[in-house]
Amino acid sequence: MNNRVKLLLLTGSLGDGHRQAAQAIREAARHYRSDVDVEVVDYLEWTHPYLHTVGKYCYMQWVKSLPSVYGFLYSKTRGETPWSHWFKKMRAFSTGRMLELLDAVNPTVVVSTFPGAAAAMSYLKACGLTKVTTMTVLTDYTDHSYWVHPYTDRYLVGAEQVKQRLIRHRVPADRIVVTGIPVRLPFTRTYDRRALRNKYGLDPAIPTVLVMGGGYGLIGRQLPSVLQTAAFSAPVQFILVCGRNDKLRQKLEEELGRAKTPHRIAVTGYVDHVHELMALSDMIVTKPGGITVSEALAQELPMLLYKPIPGQEQDNAAYLVGLGAAMEARDTDELKRRLQLLVHNESVLMKLKRNMRSAGAKQGAYCTLAAILDMDEAPLAAGSSGVPYLEEASG
Repeated sequence: MNNRVKLLLLTGSLGDGHRQAAQAIREAARHYRSDVDVEVVDYLEWTHPYLHTVGKYCYMQWVKSLPSVYGFLYSKTRGETPWSHWFKKMRAFSTGRMLELLDAVNPTVVVSTFPGAAAAMSYLKACGLTKVTTMTVLTDYTDHSYWVHPYTDRYLVGAEQVKQRLIRHRVPADRIVVTGIPVRLPFTRTYDRRALRNKYGLDPAIPTVLVMGGGYGLIGRQLPSVLQTAAFSAPVQFILVCGRNDKLRQKLEEELGRAKTPHRIAVTGYVDHVHELMALSDMIVTKPGGITVSEALAQELPMLLYKPIPGQEQDNAAYLVGLGAAMEARDTDELKRRLQLLVHNESVLMKLKRNMRSAGAKQGAYCTLAAILDMDEAPLAAGSSGVPYLEEASG
């Protein structure tokens, strides 16, 4: 008799967050459960193999160029309104392709970290085409109707306030589990800051600020002037991560290369060692994407949130500021003031770090995995109770 559990993780490539959440769950399964097999599939690529790249590009251009329009539509479809009902009726996937995937993988549980995939699975169950257990992992600290579908068996959310908001969407409370947002194991570990700064050629004695704009490098155009004109009492090291935005990286390298500044500024594109950059930094300036801020929470890295996109990023910012784990800057002048306040103010940074610990972000992936397996009544492996991420991270 085969007692192995098969998880099918459906993700999407609109930004890196959905994919990173799925990778975190797969990593947790490999680390803690030898009886669990995991298959990760990009829902957009699977259902639209010829259009997903174009669609992804158009989405990113829309968010960058018309954020107010995105925010308007987000607001109009947040609750159960005629707008949201209309959007949910737009079935933009191939039923045959989805059934082909389910037949090939034969999963015990399907877990969606992308809302479109959650909608597709609910539709298949509503039509009686599958009875597989389906779960949804919300990747932001907020709610929206596009995550909520009647045939979802369980919702795994990042915070208690998200659970309460889903209840207002008429989701039964017993279908919602507060797990924290899953982040990959490297972000839960403790590192030697001095050793990492030496590794990357940084001065161990100078305050270091990490600047990120998410996986696609959505950093404000005003940033170079801010770094050149902000009045700091002593030199600062800045690491600018532009993600996959090569055009922005080249532009910043040219502008900052010509600038006369007492600060050390390093510009990089997409990197796979963000956990080390976070560990060696004193604070981070970033857009409040759900996964990025969860990784910073796990690393207890104080955050200065800059120009959140209307919608889920604004909600993430509100959650983190309310938690006392971050400050927010809405424009360049406020960014300068906040940077100057934080960089050389150890007491404020320490207060932000202390407040982060209440979020329990280090446990997100493990608790998400535990909630997934509990639904299928698959017990956790012996010795895996408690919070193993925290235990292993301290070594």
